[in-house]
Amino acid sequence: MDRSSQPRSRRIVPLVAVAAAAALALAGCSSGSGGKKSEESADGASAGKANTPRMTVALVTHQAAGDTFWDIVRKGAEAAAAKDNIKLIYSNDPSAAAQATLVQNAIDQKVDGIAVTLAKPDALKDVIGKATAAKIPVVGLNSGVSEWKKLGLLEFFGQDETVAGEGLGNKLNSLGSKKAICVIQEQGNIGLTQRCDGVAKTYKGDIEPLYVNGTDMPSVKSTITAKLKQDSSIDRVVTLGAPIALTAAQSVDETGSKAKVDTFDLNKELTTAISKGTVELAVDQQPYLQGYLAVDSLWLYKNNGNYMGGGEQPVLTGPAFVDKSNVDAVAQYAEKGTR
Repeated sequence: MDRSSQPRSRRIVPLVAVAAAAALALAGCSSGSGGKKSEESADGASAGKANTPRMTVALVTHQAAGDTFWDIVRKGAEAAAAKDNIKLIYSNDPSAAAQATLVQNAIDQKVDGIAVTLAKPDALKDVIGKATAAKIPVVGLNSGVSEWKKLGLLEFFGQDETVAGEGLGNKLNSLGSKKAICVIQEQGNIGLTQRCDGVAKTYKGDIEPLYVNGTDMPSVKSTITAKLKQDSSIDRVVTLGAPIALTAAQSVDETGSKAKVDTFDLNKELTTAISKGTVELAVDQQPYLQGYLAVDSLWLYKNNGNYMGGGEQPVLTGPAFVDKSNVDAVAQYAEKGTR
């Protein structure tokens, strides 16, 4: 990847843990599509884990039905669970209240650790407090980089969404963009809002949000198509997830718009779109690494008292830019479902 193009943040900590995890073999992880309130255990043991007590870890996310991004997070978590001889329980719900209930279920099951996303942190504050009172360690991943310490979590693994947005805004400036829309597929999701706000902070052109229902792709397509027909001066469509980007590319093609599509996040189909030029670039936050490190960190905490980032700083897994210049290096891993 082009590391020189990545935005810098004072909050970035030495990524020794990230480098070590990235060097681990990806073999042995099994695929699984995220389902609402689903449960799966990952079994396995490595030579170094045979003499340690078996743990149970709950991974609770805000995954919506059909959002393949979370399949990559889950694969990383499953690989770490297999390595560490952990029973992994996965559950998800896009409703913040329902997600809080899933965390409570994990507490009631007396799990040894919880990894949770904080897309809507206020709704999870009380239940995370209950986990802490029950002496269950909790780490955050993916969403909530600005909130995890306030909620008393041990560690956080993800990207600073504001920094990522600022980096994309600068990138759009360098590409000569003058007018953009930022497509938000879930209102109230703090991470998505931070991305668009970050872009707007550094982008020198005009940008406005466009709200769509990310669970209804025909509606997403019609909304973007209508906007492009209404305003032919739009030269960039910024999306916040790979499936939305692929849909936006269809809208661009059907309207004959000259707009380019830029997005956050990757999947296999998105890397193909970048190779073909139907999507210009993507901001990669390495979701596999987020799932892997979140689960592995709980094993390390229980068995060796370790804190990544010293318990004070997040471990940043992105952002990095993927475009035609480096997509081939990433595509081989995207094909495996791990990027």
